[in-house]
Amino acid sequence: MGRTVMPFSHVLEKEHGRWKEFRKGLSKEDQEAFDRLFDRAKFHTAAGVYMAHPYPLETILVSIILEHEKMIGDILGKVREKDGENELNQKKMEKG
Repeated sequence: MGRTVMPFSHVLEKEHGRWKEFRKGLSKEDQEAFDRLFDRAKFHTAAGVYMAHPYPLETILVSIILEHEKMIGDILGKVREKDGENELNQKKMEKG
């Protein structure tokens, strides 16, 4: 007989609730940031279902890290794009 696996969205909410005492100790601003971390993990519910890991916090943390990695890549892309624009403008000014 197969095992019953709780929906990952429930696991995620349960884990978030498990950290409520820690959250209470944070400033209002940090509580909001803490909640956003768990919100980011929701983007990877399907992967969490596949993982069905006995320690769900690991899956949640990897989901959060993945979202942060994507954000860092986006930021770096924008910085590089801006640097390229600045370099192009500087060359135009030198010729000008």
